[in-house]
Amino acid sequence: MKWGPPRRLAGLTARLGLRRGTARTRFTALYVTAFLLSGTALLAIAAVVASGGSRSSRTAPDGGTGQPATTAQAQGRIDELEQRLAQAHDTQSRQILIGSAIALGVMAVVSVGLGWLVAGRVLRPLRVMTAATRRITADSLHERLAMGGRGDEVKDLADTIDDLLGRLEHSFDAQRLFVANASHELRTPLTTMRASLDVALAKPGPVPATTGTLAARMRAELDQVDRLLESFLVLARTQHGEFTDSARLALGQLALTALTGRAKDIAAKGLTVRESRIDDSAWVRGSGTLLRRMADNVVDNAIAHNDPGGWISVAVRAEGDDAGAVSLVVESSGPALDQRRVADLARPFRRLGADRTGTGQGSGLGLSIVAAITQAHHGTLDLRARPDGGLCVTVALPRTDGRPTAEAPGTETSAAR
Repeated sequence: MKWGPPRRLAGLTARLGLRRGTARTRFTALYVTAFLLSGTALLAIAAVVASGGSRSSRTAPDGGTGQPATTAQAQGRIDELEQRLAQAHDTQSRQILIGSAIALGVMAVVSVGLGWLVAGRVLRPLRVMTAATRRITADSLHERLAMGGRGDEVKDLADTIDDLLGRLEHSFDAQRLFVANASHELRTPLTTMRASLDVALAKPGPVPATTGTLAARMRAELDQVDRLLESFLVLARTQHGEFTDSARLALGQLALTALTGRAKDIAAKGLTVRESRIDDSAWVRGSGTLLRRMADNVVDNAIAHNDPGGWISVAVRAEGDDAGAVSLVVESSGPALDQRRVADLARPFRRLGADRTGTGQGSGLGLSIVAAITQAHHGTLDLRARPDGGLCVTVALPRTDGRPTAEAPGTETSAAR
């Protein structure tokens, strides 16, 4: 049977600002309820004892019928005194009960605060564990709760969570290592297959048209697989957080370089590049290779999944001071998308809409690589479906101060992809 606080107690906890539905509130309510029940039981026992004493004091002794007059007068006097004594006892009992009830009410109010403090003291280790667990992500599985103190139930729970984090860390590391090793090892047979095609086509004599067509198709498929393996390597490297080329970078220059390097693709699809708004103070710190790949993938996504004759808009802006953020916003036209499913585009091999499933363009890793690179640089990725069709991609990264003497790596080509 569950005991709940009375309505007045519930109203009191609401006026004191105690949140409903939390363990601390429930513990406080149980503490106050137990206090009220025990206090009420004590008052009931005291009332029963007081009423029993009053009845015994009212019982007059039987003096018989054949007593002398003087004895009868004395007995009457005694009865009168006993009545006065009983009345005084009743008055005193009522005062004690009323005073005890008032004291119980005051202590009930005090017990709410005491129960809140005691419940907070008991639940403090759980709050510490919850906060520490929320800070631990897939990129920080090496962290542990490391709860000290005696070996009680809370410490056992913390040790169990630490063991679980250890197993998860080992599993994630093994998965990333497998992806990296497999992607690296598969490049050798791809190179061998590409060389075999070149040798077959280089033999003397005329090459049949069907053979040339088949060789061109196989080469295109091999290039697609090679790009897929390179994407796997980028993902594995990003998730490991291995930045060997960290430097200050102009994010606007990276975006402009990505647009310039894809001028032929933009022209082939008849796309219009709307006026790009670039803030020269938008500087970030991070891996030049990965950030260039991030800008390239965002622009590639806007081109590949756009309508023929559509448009692209690129903006880079800085917000706040040096401790603010830098945003890369790439908008594009295209088919209407469901906002409830747009977030899935940041997951590997996810595409939305008919034009994203049957074109054969890309490997479904473009925006997932952008999400991984953004997370590795402590930024955020926001994907929004435009009301009139298309997608708006916003990458926000921590801002750093730009130095005039710093070299802008964006002047390099994007061939490092």
